[in-house]
This record gives sequence, C-alpha cells and structure tokens, in this order.
Amino acid sequence: MDPEIITWIFFLGGLLLMLVETVIPGGIAFFLGAGGLAIAGLRAVGLLIDPITAILTWVFLSTGLTIALRPIAMRYFGGDISMKMTDEDAEAMGQTVKVIEAVGEDQPGRIRFRGAEWDARTIDGRLPKGADAQILYRDNLTWIIEPTDYAQLEEDDLDDSARSADASDASSGGLGYDPSAPQVSPRSKEQE
Repeated sequence: MDPEIITWIFFLGGLLLMLVETVIPGGIAFFLGAGGLAIAGLRAVGLLIDPITAILTWVFLSTGLTIALRPIAMRYFGGDISMKMTDEDAEAMGQTVKVIEAVGEDQPGRIRFRGAEWDARTIDGRLPKGADAQILYRDNLTWIIEPTDYAQLEEDDLDDSARSADASDASSGGLGYDPSAPQVSPRSKEQE
C-alpha cells in the first residue's frame, strides 16, 4: 500500500473520530482522533514510515492521551450532570395499587405496582383480589398497604360454631349465654 494513502487514512480517520465525538460525547473518540492526526503529521514529515510502527504508535499514543487528558477535559468540558437524591419509598407512599392476589395481615398476597408484581400485607383486615389499595410503606421487599375503601375488606373466615356463638351472643344481649334457654345442671346430664 502506498505510504501516502496510509497517511491520509490516519488524517481522515482522526478527523472523523473527532467529529464523532460531537455526536457521541464521552471524551474517548476525541483522543483517538487526536492520536490519528498526530500520527498523520509524523508520517507527513518523514517519521514513522513503517505502517506497523505507525499503528502501534497510534494505539499507545491514543491510550496515553485518553488516560492522561480525559479526566482534565471532562472536568472543564463535561456535559450538564444533574444528580438528585430520590427516595423511591417516599414517592410510593399514597400510590394506588391493584390487588392481584388476596392480601391479609398474616397471609401476604400480591399487588401490581409500577408494572411489576410485589408481595404485600395489610395492617388490618384482608383485601380480596381486584381491590384497590393504597401504599403506606415498605418493609424489606414487602409493601404494607391499606384499602382505599374500607368496605372492600373481607369478612373474617369464621367457622360455623363461631358464627352460631356470635348469633347466640347477639340474641342474648351479649351475655355469652341465652337466659331464656332451659338450664340443665351438669348432674342431670350425667344421670341421663
């Protein structure tokens, strides 16, 4: 290959890399291009005639420029960087979510929040699937929620004896027994 063509390749390649830096900033392409222009200049004055030596010199020169000068260039020519502290938990508080698996105090369920499914628990009561809830806070990886409408809370699963005991309590005025029922002493039960 003609030595003059190799010099033009380094020159045009260096310019192209420096232009790429304007489109894709980061500081690396600029120093690779600067190394290419330096090699083209050295080849134009008669130094670095051998193409392999020119390529190796370009690799080491570009790497050295990038390592040495990039931090300085980024300090003075770096783009606008906006950093702010965010607290995802604080932003989530008060958000309304959909219950996708029944959620209770003792039995965690699942909610859909920000397009993903999460474990959730309630503080009080049980929310059925499909209910709307509001996020209170997060405990590790489990969201603690409350219903948006307390009418959505499910009635506790009571067995029949507990329901009948509640019914008899209601009819007896909360005494725990029915005063109108005939009283049977324990001895009379044994005699029968």
